[in-house]
Amino acid sequence: MPDELFRLTVRQAADLLRRRAISAVELTQAVLDRIYAVDNAVKAYLTLAPESALEEAAVADRALAAADVDTPLPPLLGVPLAIKDVILVEGMPATAGSRILEDFVPPYEATAVRKLRQAGAVILGKTNTDEFAMGSSTENSAYVVTRNPWDLSRVPGGSSGGSAAAVAADACLAALGTDTGGSVRQPAALCGVVGLKPSYGRVSRFGLIAFASSLDQIGPLTKDVADAALLLQVIAGHDPQDSTSLPAAVPDYTAALTADLRGLRVGVPAEYFIEGMQPAVEQAVRAAIAVLADLGAEVVEVSLPHTPYALPVYYLIAPAEASANLARYDGVRYGFRHPDARTMWDVFRLSRGSGFGPEVKRRIMLGTYALSAGYYDAYYLKAQQVRTLLKQDFDAAFQRVDVIAAPVSPTTAFPIGERVSDPLSMYLADVFTLAVNLAGVCGISVPCGFDEQGLPIGLQLIGPALGEASILRAAYAYEQATPWRERRPVLAVNGEPSAVNGDQ
Repeated sequence: MPDELFRLTVRQAADLLRRRAISAVELTQAVLDRIYAVDNAVKAYLTLAPESALEEAAVADRALAAADVDTPLPPLLGVPLAIKDVILVEGMPATAGSRILEDFVPPYEATAVRKLRQAGAVILGKTNTDEFAMGSSTENSAYVVTRNPWDLSRVPGGSSGGSAAAVAADACLAALGTDTGGSVRQPAALCGVVGLKPSYGRVSRFGLIAFASSLDQIGPLTKDVADAALLLQVIAGHDPQDSTSLPAAVPDYTAALTADLRGLRVGVPAEYFIEGMQPAVEQAVRAAIAVLADLGAEVVEVSLPHTPYALPVYYLIAPAEASANLARYDGVRYGFRHPDARTMWDVFRLSRGSGFGPEVKRRIMLGTYALSAGYYDAYYLKAQQVRTLLKQDFDAAFQRVDVIAAPVSPTTAFPIGERVSDPLSMYLADVFTLAVNLAGVCGISVPCGFDEQGLPIGLQLIGPALGEASILRAAYAYEQATPWRERRPVLAVNGEPSAVNGDQ
């Protein structure tokens, strides 16, 4: 058992709790103390709920005490987790990183959160996000800028940067994020943790504050691949409250975890190794693919020819859906209302004008233009047609291979402020992740090395729709064969540096 309980993975903690070696209150308090020690620097959390977390932990301890040692227990009983602040938790503020929802406290919660609670999880609080999940750096939050635990002068990625940074800093044992165009995988790569984007419809979106409804998916961020499999097992499944939820059985994802990749076919797309990539990223990803081959996988070249169109297609479809989804924030029904509004039009104009930040306004305007009369066919409809071609590329590739291996991000974490005034440069951070969402398939980011500045690099493994077992298998085998998961960032704790796992 480690000296600091916050170092534990979800599975390690669950095992110790079941054996009564630690208590849930003891574990939760250790993680809260860790948050108090490091989050002033990292700024991963927007809302922390220590009282309710400790109460939930005490309930878990009573359940543990009442059960026989051999009695099956909920898989997450007493395990403290964090939730991205676009996912509703009943009675806990849900701001979506925006001033327009500053005072909103939902009276119900997301299906994914309900499933975590049914599995016994303790909810620590809500993590920071780019406003309405629109961003790649968590700099677009209306409240704070989250910092990368590996280098506090750099971004953690986005939009699930708060969740990724919290996991990397051991300020929770795992977290939920959301992925609309890479927002779980990209921050996972930049923060050196595991991030899984499930297939569209695999996890219910009920209780998720919508950005782009045909793209959004809830997924876990964890310290290792086995924990990602466990959390997906808990939150996956059909939900009648979400009309896009797939009525498909949930397999045993943990059973797919094996170090043997014999018989697995891994495709490598040339379109994902482009000019302008950071050399260290390409070297690390190609070295990771070689490890997969050493583990028994058959590595073949595949082509995804429409990949260059993914970025413009995404930035037509996602803003168009955002324009429609965010029309509900009008200053009338709920959310922020400007105090100086005197007429109906004042309410709309002033409330939305001051409630939304610049990136959200930019995307609303892009989307409204793409949907407007005279431009719909030329922009939105054409983008949907090309989206079909992107999906067909993946369908064809998965006729030949089980998994596709690629980079997650073209660079490692960039300095805070470097791209804020250059939206196109910021959008390019997701160039390798967008197509996965457009096609509705699944993807995972697993640490695969570090650059010359000691910043993490992620390997992306992409699977077909409902192919999570295959990407988890490949990710787990790679993780077990390499040392990257052992390295953890060094953070100052009460003014003193603390190597979380005694590394570097």
